[in-house]
Amino acid sequence: MALSSEAKKEIFAQFGGAETNTGSTEAQIAMFSKRISDLTEHLKLNRKDFGTQRSLIRLVGKRRSMLDYLKGRDIEKYRSLIKELGIRK
Repeated sequence: MALSSEAKKEIFAQFGGAETNTGSTEAQIAMFSKRISDLTEHLKLNRKDFGTQRSLIRLVGKRRSMLDYLKGRDIEKYRSLIKELGIRK
């Protein structure tokens, strides 16, 4: 279930600007989105996995708070990230 280090480096390179830029808000939101999609697929097969369900809800909340932060800091980056990741709102 965990992301491989190659997948993380790819996400950080695409959204953070560099593989080592793991702290950028955009890269963290992209990582949360990837994990959310993986957990959603897992829950489609395993409906009674309540631990994963709780983790998914927590991740969605973290991503929402980071999106709110980004929206307050730079609205243009927020809009482009929403469009690129395909997050509806």
